[in-house]
Amino acid sequence: MLPRRSCLALPTIARSVRFNSSSSHASATLLPTRQLESEVPPPFTEEEFSSMVIHGRSLYPPLYHPRTHSVPVAQLQFRAYHHQFLELYMHFVGHAAAALGIPISRPIYLPTQRSLWTVPRGPFVHKKSQENFERKVHKRAIKAWDADPEVVDRWVRYIARHAMPGVGLRVTQWKRAPPGIGQQMVDAAVGTTRLGSGADNVKALAEKIVQQEL
Repeated sequence: MLPRRSCLALPTIARSVRFNSSSSHASATLLPTRQLESEVPPPFTEEEFSSMVIHGRSLYPPLYHPRTHSVPVAQLQFRAYHHQFLELYMHFVGHAAAALGIPISRPIYLPTQRSLWTVPRGPFVHKKSQENFERKVHKRAIKAWDADPEVVDRWVRYIARHAMPGVGLRVTQWKRAPPGIGQQMVDAAVGTTRLGSGADNVKALAEKIVQQEL
């Protein structure tokens, strides 16, 4: 619960200046100040805060919802050659998750992949002169917990539709099966097998297969 911003009226001061032709000094009279309202409105919920239009919200860090049951539902991995684009895109992903009420972790910094190449400058005169090239792949990860699969799918589709050029995204989702799925799988497997076949039928089938092969 976040406290609602109070919309209290500012004190109003009215000045009345009376000019007198016989005196060069002007007397100013101040009216009494209006009292501020003492009533504080009730706090609003996270859903109301997320649905509000607040200008400049993207300038601040996203809101991280607390976990309730710590059940993992998705893991997102980001890769980019420039970490500035990576940080900006992860900031956008965090705000999208906060608006949908998905508890996510803060950005997890993964080891940077570094690749080096050494190539000769030329095939003839500059054969012994070599040039080195380097490429770095910056990686980040975000984990999500305790969210409905439909909400997670909508979140993934939204961030994939507004993907930033130069940033790769890989999503891993975990979906929970309903109770009793094991018994349903066993029943389906038993229904496809042929039970009750005697030894004579199996022997006859084996002899038939052998004759076809010969």
